[in-house]
Amino acid sequence: MARVDYFHDPAAPRANSVVPSVTAVVRDERGRLLMIHRTDNDLWSIPGGAHDIGESIAQTVVREVDEETGIRIRVLGVVGLYTDPGHVIAYDDGEVRQQFSICFRALPIGGELRTSSESKEVRWVRPDHLDALGIHRSIRLRIFAHGLGRPGGVHIG
Repeated sequence: MARVDYFHDPAAPRANSVVPSVTAVVRDERGRLLMIHRTDNDLWSIPGGAHDIGESIAQTVVREVDEETGIRIRVLGVVGLYTDPGHVIAYDDGEVRQQFSICFRALPIGGELRTSSESKEVRWVRPDHLDALGIHRSIRLRIFAHGLGRPGGVHIG
């Protein structure tokens, strides 16, 4: 399913749903960040996805990272809560979601990099190489303003 992200865009369609979701800032022992090249919007992102009934939110992030990247993780904590009503995601089926995402900090504990139906490329990227990738503003915020910083404070916004 194709999607378009709108970030404080007056031309954005009006949201008609809210779906709890997760993303993960996963860094390896060399400080590189786990990144995926998404199939639905052709942008680079940190891995993540929607929360399913019957699982805890921590189980959601572990499952989503494994599904999209092949990497198993251990959750360390929360980077932030992202609920900005000015960020909406329009899907080609007519759904327009208001952002509701919990971003976690995690460590890789196993697995091998692989793609999925949601990721056409997966790689470990040094933070100083991220500027060369097409990354949506909301994901850049999670990475640069909050995710790569020192653990401690949690962003809520």
